[in-house]
Amino acid sequence: MGKRILAQRKGRGGSVFRSPRWLHKGPAKYPNLSKRECESLIEGKVEAIIHDPGRGAPLALISLPDGTKFFNVAAEGIKVGQRVQIGDKAEIAPGNILPLRSIPDGTKVFNVELSYGDGGRLVRGSGCYAIVLSHSTEGVYISLPSGKTKLVNGLARATIGVVAGGGRTEKPFVKAGAKYHLSKVKAWKYPEVRGKAMGAYAHPHGGGAHPKGSSPVSHGTPPGAKVGHISSKRTGRRE
Repeated sequence: MGKRILAQRKGRGGSVFRSPRWLHKGPAKYPNLSKRECESLIEGKVEAIIHDPGRGAPLALISLPDGTKFFNVAAEGIKVGQRVQIGDKAEIAPGNILPLRSIPDGTKVFNVELSYGDGGRLVRGSGCYAIVLSHSTEGVYISLPSGKTKLVNGLARATIGVVAGGGRTEKPFVKAGAKYHLSKVKAWKYPEVRGKAMGAYAHPHGGGAHPKGSSPVSHGTPPGAKVGHISSKRTGRRE
């Protein structure tokens, strides 16, 4: 009788795979302002720049004149005590938040909303930025870090600048303990052993029977064998 493989354990769930949400400082989202408030100018203040476990970029805690406080992904170059402007009439400066319709072409932005009020969905990783390409009656075209061009609603908000923490992935882990502590705050299962390195009883890839790996499996395969390439669209060598 075989053992329950890691893919099955992940599907079943449990405390080992649960995300440690209690360690996180909070969501990085824009405040719920009315469209009339966004057409004017609101000036906030950066209260603190903090580390959020499991997030590659630091967070900026911003307070508004009415007492509202919110977290935003920190822009490269901002500092504690800096004034942050929000609205159509805000300056084009790092850390300021404007609707895309008010941001000129060629500007670097991040934490872009898909629709007004969702708080920011796109371009939030450390060192990332999107570029505003052009404006049209349908919306605003932006170039994402992947190179893809996307049309976004002109009312959607974005932050000017580049996400702080760039170059994070260039630093090596050096020792296994560093990878272990990162995995704890990200709910990764570490270390993860290759199925091919296991015995035949422990994994469908185990036992060394097929040196080039296993064959693709269908979507209807039982959980104990549903590993590797699932329902591959093609097989064989590319010509």
